Amino acid sequence: MFSGMTYNSIDSKGRIILPTKLREGLGESFMVTNGFQENLQIMSLDEFAHLSERIKELPMDKAMAMQYIIIGPAVEVSPNSQGRIQIPQSLRENASLSKDAVVIGMDKRVEVWDKEKYEKFIERQKREVFADAVKMLKL
Repeated sequence: MFSGMTYNSIDSKGRIILPTKLREGLGESFMVTNGFQENLQIMSLDEFAHLSERIKELPMDKAMAMQYIIIGPAVEVSPNSQGRIQIPQSLRENASLSKDAVVIGMDKRVEVWDKEKYEKFIERQKREVFADAVKMLKL
């Protein structure tokens, strides 16, 4: 299970450092692809294969959309000796990533967000969803 959050920079070559704890959980190589929001998601090869199989179970139109947006653009990456991974320009552009990024563990995957977009997303979640979720959980 992935958890934790760090603020990192994306260098001019499109590389970002992933925290050691996250890298160890992902394995020697792993997949990077578009996220479910305006972000990227990183997952182990096994988790990506599992997601791919689940997508195939969807109705054809939804499966095709998921394949075009999630499966097709995905790339397998391996961290270099400094723990950096190369994020392709097309994925960086789709996620509107700038220099300042947030890397966050999200249970079975890791997400990479543009810092400003992440902060706005969290504020919106706090206003629109979080309070109701807390009530539903009876916390």
